[in-house]
Amino acid sequence: MGRFQVVGATVVDGSGRDPAEVTVTVEDGVIAESDASGERFAADGLTMTPGLIDAHVHLGLSSPIEPQFAFRLSTAELAADIFATAGAALDAGFTTVRDTGGIDGGVVTTIAKGKVRGPRVLSCGPVQCQTGGHGYYGAEWEPTERWSDHHIPGLCALSMQSGNANELRSNVREAFRRGASFLKLCVTGGVVSSHDQLTDTQFTGEEIAVAVQEAAARGTYVTVHAHNNEGIRNAVEAGVRCVEHGTDIDEPTAALMAAHDVALVPTFAVVEQLLRDTASTGLNESIRERVLGVRERMAEALAVAKKAGLRIGLGSDLIGPAQHHRGEELALRAGLETPMDALVAATKTNAEILGLAGEVGVIAPGFQADFVLWNGNPLENPQLFSDPANAIVVVQAGRVVKDLR
Repeated sequence: MGRFQVVGATVVDGSGRDPAEVTVTVEDGVIAESDASGERFAADGLTMTPGLIDAHVHLGLSSPIEPQFAFRLSTAELAADIFATAGAALDAGFTTVRDTGGIDGGVVTTIAKGKVRGPRVLSCGPVQCQTGGHGYYGAEWEPTERWSDHHIPGLCALSMQSGNANELRSNVREAFRRGASFLKLCVTGGVVSSHDQLTDTQFTGEEIAVAVQEAAARGTYVTVHAHNNEGIRNAVEAGVRCVEHGTDIDEPTAALMAAHDVALVPTFAVVEQLLRDTASTGLNESIRERVLGVRERMAEALAVAKKAGLRIGLGSDLIGPAQHHRGEELALRAGLETPMDALVAATKTNAEILGLAGEVGVIAPGFQADFVLWNGNPLENPQLFSDPANAIVVVQAGRVVKDLR
């Protein structure tokens, strides 16, 4: 469809403005100024939102995790799972995602070429982690230098390990060579870890600054996996632009982030996923013990971050095969804020965090024609976001990629 008009929908444009029933005109993949010409696309009774953006995904962790890293799954199966997850993201209304560790550049280009269904993907390639830190899933007896044997060039590479600043510089340059468009470092321990605790800090400020320097040289940024305040402060002072999770952010740390214009991407859906059914992710049940209390602390941190005026995006962080209900993240955030807050975080704010402001995230002339038509009004019932069946029509860059009418 080169030019068409969507008529009859209630439009929630992503800016935070009140919904309105307006006609949306699409021309050559871009939202155009409305006029009377073009094929009419009836959307009576449906609600239109911008295409959703998930700022924290792991397409490369779409298989049961422990079997994946124990070489019990074939490359063919891993690839099938990755591409199935990419298609499921699109069907759930997500037209753009930021992959925060796990895929190699081949996945990004294969989806971009249209050879498999999937959202627009921005990727950091492999996560940068401290030797033996969060992001390392080798066995205790396995020599560190063998970790790269777990990578499948062109498909998946979870993390690269660095023992010092020089190794980190080499590794981030390698990540960029493989197609990374930004960098992610793990600067604290993690929930899904076997070699550290949430209270651990990882990488020194000087080491983090090396990654920031390399990213700046390429006109991009560093985001960090971080749960505790010391790790967050180290990263902010080193010049990173975004913090993932932020579980224990306190008021002084939030103030520091605000002073440096550092964004936050909380991740609630993965916590629910692990509490509900740890085994479905392919992880040991013992991980569940590490999750207890995280949901409540992350909710408190979200409130602190809002009070400090931080830009707060939205990410699901889903892992393993069960990634079909990605929109649950919006429903969870709607319960902590408002449905409109959750939607703006998943559209306009996420676009800003990803460096796509003015391109996606808002339904307005000149933006990419990425939008979803929902069965009902998710502002009145945010649980609609959780079920992909409620995303009746998904349009990406002006192309209808799902249509259940």
